[in-house]
Amino acid sequence: MTTSVFAHATFANQPAKVGSYVAATLQVPHGCDGKATNEVQIKLPEGFISAKPMPKAGWEVEVITGDYQNSYDNHGKAVKSGPVEIRFKNGDLPDNFYDTFTVYGKIAAGDPATGLAFPTVQLCGTDGKVAWDQIAAPGQDPHDLDGPAPVLQLVAAEGDAHGGHGAHGAHGGHAAPAEQATADGHGAHGAHGDHAGHGDHMAAADPGGFETVTAGELELTAGFTKAMLPGQPVGGGFITITNKGGEDDTLVSATSAQAGEVQLHEMAMEGDVMKMRQLTDGIAIPAGETVELKPGGMHLMFFKVAEAFKEGATVNVTLTFEKAGAVDVVLPVGPARSN
Repeated sequence: MTTSVFAHATFANQPAKVGSYVAATLQVPHGCDGKATNEVQIKLPEGFISAKPMPKAGWEVEVITGDYQNSYDNHGKAVKSGPVEIRFKNGDLPDNFYDTFTVYGKIAAGDPATGLAFPTVQLCGTDGKVAWDQIAAPGQDPHDLDGPAPVLQLVAAEGDAHGGHGAHGAHGGHAAPAEQATADGHGAHGAHGDHAGHGDHMAAADPGGFETVTAGELELTAGFTKAMLPGQPVGGGFITITNKGGEDDTLVSATSAQAGEVQLHEMAMEGDVMKMRQLTDGIAIPAGETVELKPGGMHLMFFKVAEAFKEGATVNVTLTFEKAGAVDVVLPVGPARSN
């Protein structure tokens, strides 16, 4: 691999099997002519379906959805639409630093001879831009392109007649040896409903067992989290907060000894765009109202979890409110899969 290849945006994955799930990990090694990268836009190729971005501390995430060109079978269900672009926004990656951005999804279709190209754009400030969006034509050497798109190398699924072709047509520098191993068709099958990332919590189910907690005029009920799958770096927490008083309050922050950092997050659809963002100003708890931190909406995000949450265990969390102060709660851990 040449020095110039290292300067490109590339994938840190081993070749992935067609039909498997993969955490496609994009490496971004520099900014725009010395400027820090503030946004990374990743277009998802046809055949890469049911994508879910991994939350990234300090960055907002937008998921743009649309129709696929083809229909794909996903465990007996026809999938015709889904995420087509992921945008990591409002971050700060200095030019002299390196970072990764991960999108989990299923490789429903793809040619091992060419791999899957993910056109990517870096935005820096108001006018800086680096585009890695050129896709090599059949037989063309990607090294001849000025801004080659990162390519995820593929291998044929077992039993596929095209097995053995490998990924010779893919740009080797754009699928660097794996720091992150790809799951095979069996290993990922059990996780298809609980991909590592924000979208996991869309299907989380309350296991019950949370003991009601009161703090001043606030009543906290229905608290829980869910078991984390192997290799999953983040977890989600949920709770219902009822303000029985006459004054508004605000959930300002959360901490846990079982996580290096806990953030307040929100997921919301705006048209065809799912926006995921950190709520740095806290979560308002209006007087006389009930606010639910729930799957698919506002929730807690546990980062830097040293030991994955296990079903049947508990997670201790301290919630800090503007008026009610600090409140300790114990969240029961439910199953990794809601069904």
